[in-house]
Amino acid sequence: MYYPEELVEEVRQKSDIVDVISGYVALQKKGSNYMCCCPFHGEKTPSFSVNRARQIYKCFGCGEGGNVITFVMKYENCTFPEALKMLAERAGVELPKAEYSEEARRRESRRQRLLELNREAAKFYYVMLRNERGAGAAEYLDKRQLSDETRKKFGLGYAPSRGEELLAYLRQKGFTDDLIRDVGLAKMDERRGTTTQFWNRVMFPIQDINHRVIGFGGRIMGSGDSGPKYLNSPETEIFDKSRNLYGMNYARSARTGNIILCEGYMDVISMHQAGFTQAVASLGTAFTPGQAGLIKKYTKDVLLAYDSDGAGVKAALRAIRILRDAGMSGRVISMAPYKDPDEFIKNMGQDAFQERIDHAENAFMFEIRMLEREFDLGDPEGKTNFYNQIARKLCDFGEDVERENYLEAVAQTYHIGFDNLRKLVVNMAAKTGGYAVQTAERPKSGIQRRGKNTPEENARKSQRLLLTWLTDYPQLYAKIRGYLSVEDFTVELYRKVAGRMFDDIEKNQFNPAGIINMFEDEKEQSEAASLFTTKLPKLESDQEREKAFHDILVRVKKNSFDYYSAQSGVDISALSKVIEGRKVLEELNKTHISLN
Repeated sequence: MYYPEELVEEVRQKSDIVDVISGYVALQKKGSNYMCCCPFHGEKTPSFSVNRARQIYKCFGCGEGGNVITFVMKYENCTFPEALKMLAERAGVELPKAEYSEEARRRESRRQRLLELNREAAKFYYVMLRNERGAGAAEYLDKRQLSDETRKKFGLGYAPSRGEELLAYLRQKGFTDDLIRDVGLAKMDERRGTTTQFWNRVMFPIQDINHRVIGFGGRIMGSGDSGPKYLNSPETEIFDKSRNLYGMNYARSARTGNIILCEGYMDVISMHQAGFTQAVASLGTAFTPGQAGLIKKYTKDVLLAYDSDGAGVKAALRAIRILRDAGMSGRVISMAPYKDPDEFIKNMGQDAFQERIDHAENAFMFEIRMLEREFDLGDPEGKTNFYNQIARKLCDFGEDVERENYLEAVAQTYHIGFDNLRKLVVNMAAKTGGYAVQTAERPKSGIQRRGKNTPEENARKSQRLLLTWLTDYPQLYAKIRGYLSVEDFTVELYRKVAGRMFDDIEKNQFNPAGIINMFEDEKEQSEAASLFTTKLPKLESDQEREKAFHDILVRVKKNSFDYYSAQSGVDISALSKVIEGRKVLEELNKTHISLN
């Protein structure tokens, strides 16, 4: 749904960012800004800053930044139209009704109907658990020590042995057999017609991040009943197992800075009851890249709480690789001497589990420790093969610093000479085509030398700083517009910001929060926000400030001159920019620009 820019701006202006964010987190005034611990990553010292004058926020820890609309999108994990609608309702602004094609309307109507059907089924199961026919299931949950509050929170229910009861209930509510089958609650039997998928099972409604029931999991009750111990809804139009996680609707609001990934429903429920509300589980399938992508929206720190048996270790190793490919760090919680989180918490308690979280093992070191089990380190050949496998794994790290850090850790843990292990990695990379470590001698200090900024990064920094100056001193634009143009910003994002900024200043309506609305990509929104939240160097006198501003302006013009000079051989329009740029540079070097 497209909304006119004027309407978006009206909603944004009527939604004071401090008031809105205060509804989610506790802000404290500090100088001209409001501060709190960032709601998007775990931290103990507040680095999340909200500026009422500019109507923007910025976290100086994780880099997140934007305006009131982008905050709601990020916090609620919703789309732009959904965030705009929330803010419009809060501000009393009426949005035009969305117009859909006939096909889109049919599709949306069917989707809503399927969600309604699941909601009614969840109600039915919920009631069944609480009458006499659900006594056996209730007794099972009692043995699992689940409180009434926990059962209610997760909507736990019971599917009675006579499956036709659910069918009768749903038909009475106006749902057809076709819809009941399409949502995965029933299937077609040639002899008996439509039959239910679940019977005599404790039922776990599966909800999406917006608390809508999209599927079910069921744990069988009768020892003599046929079928798997746990049965899940099949994939449907509203249920994609690979892109949803059990418990994520609650875990996304935990604000712990991490997510704990478990194997099953009961582990998640037990952990939430114990206060670990960041726990989630995959849905009867192995962990997937799609689920990793969902987690990454909320955190990059994932703790694995898989079973301690062989199958659990294998699943953990697979999950670690998927997390690493998605750019996330993983740590492994030890369950020993128990099998799973549920058993551990029941026997050792909440504090003991928190201690295990605090001392969770680095995922790569866990991989190496599991790899060690496959070799006889008492045998020289076994030890050599083990070291070769370590080297092969170290070749997977593309970043020099990261690889060096793990080289040190592994060498220290397994008493391998650092230089010997390093040579082994280089040789292994040469053989396998992996990323080899640079063969330059390692500094004796152990500290990596920092490389100098490239000309491209220096140019970006100058353009970024100039825009920050103009944010703090918009009156300066009138004094320099004869020397500066939008084309002088060679970085596309900065060029877009400059174009809008210059127009706004000309109209005397400079609006940083409105500029952020120009960008849809989250990274671009954060980078744009950083332009308006960066603090300029603190200089004592006007003379020092004027010199600093003049130097930045000259640097941007010089970069622009160099940029278009490089293109002048193939681009005739660039040649005119070069000629003009040379004149401006000569003038600027003779010009004094006052900040007053």
